[in-house]
Amino acid sequence: MEFRPLLARIAAAGTAALLLGTSAFAQEACTAYTVKDGDTLGSIAQAAYGTGDYQNIFNANREVIGDNPAGLSSGTVLNLPCEDGSIAGDATAAQIIEEQNKIAASKPKSNAYEPPVKFLAGGNYAPFSDEALEGGGFLVRLAQTAMHRGGNTRDYATAFVNDWGSHLDTLLPTGAFDVGLGWYMPNCEKRDLLSDSMRYRCDQFDSTLPVYEPVVGYYTTKESPFAAATSFEDYKGARICRMDGYFTFDLEEEGLAPPAIELVRPVLPEDCMEALMTGAADVAGMEVQSAADAIAKLGIGSDVVENPSLSKVLSMSFITHKSNPFGKQYITLLNRGLTEMRNTGEWYAIISSTLEEHNKKLMEMAN
Repeated sequence: MEFRPLLARIAAAGTAALLLGTSAFAQEACTAYTVKDGDTLGSIAQAAYGTGDYQNIFNANREVIGDNPAGLSSGTVLNLPCEDGSIAGDATAAQIIEEQNKIAASKPKSNAYEPPVKFLAGGNYAPFSDEALEGGGFLVRLAQTAMHRGGNTRDYATAFVNDWGSHLDTLLPTGAFDVGLGWYMPNCEKRDLLSDSMRYRCDQFDSTLPVYEPVVGYYTTKESPFAAATSFEDYKGARICRMDGYFTFDLEEEGLAPPAIELVRPVLPEDCMEALMTGAADVAGMEVQSAADAIAKLGIGSDVVENPSLSKVLSMSFITHKSNPFGKQYITLLNRGLTEMRNTGEWYAIISSTLEEHNKKLMEMAN
């Protein structure tokens, strides 16, 4: 997929901000900021936005940060998005989305009947998919919008089922639904390192090009001996919490599979954070957005810390079961629509607007 138009706008926005005299040393939204020794993405986000969720900073600076968010270098210049998620000097998310909707509405529609594509999402997974968010969260918004971009004019129907395990085990394999929204696919070339459940994903599902790249962080209590870990090797012997039905290949690829570790598998992100607080788990690994949400809900921001040395950037995709006779067609439609959305900036606009909405809710909970 083509990233150049977005990256060019980000670079131009950063240059404009500097030329206008914006301080490069203040951690403020809608400015360019120069990283200093001791900075982490989490500390920068806390200063600029009042939350430790730094995914929006990562999204806006993907090429600059690279694949190691924990390895920020002093002197790196980051563009800190505005409160609405837009980049300084660029059109707002709302303006971009409105313009693309107008363009799509002006295009001719096919008269041929084709059944709606049945999307399957899980709830309580903000900001990715949650019925309490506008449009059901940004994964749902991206999938639905893609069906009317890139020359697509396909109808769809979306349902939420909170039992994530049933998505892979029953609902997609039986054809009850066509497309699963928001799944991590392992590196299937590393099959020898993967558990049976992760190899199952390789064997049974096809996936779109990456839809989103979340940063996964690893959390402990401040007093935990595992808080000082500087490599994944240091987590051996730990009880690691990962929600039931969620991926584990990030751990497996590092040699962190039972019996080297003990997996704790509750249902929700806040359950993992509670497990840290009660001593039922030593480490919790999840997307930084999910972690920020759970920490805010439980009010434990002063007790739980993200490891500043360890993080992973993973790819999230939409998936279809290989037995679905139209699965590859749906993958093609989604890829085509998402590619156009990246090129026009609508992909970034949808994500940033959902993150703005979600972060406002986090701030309300924190206050």
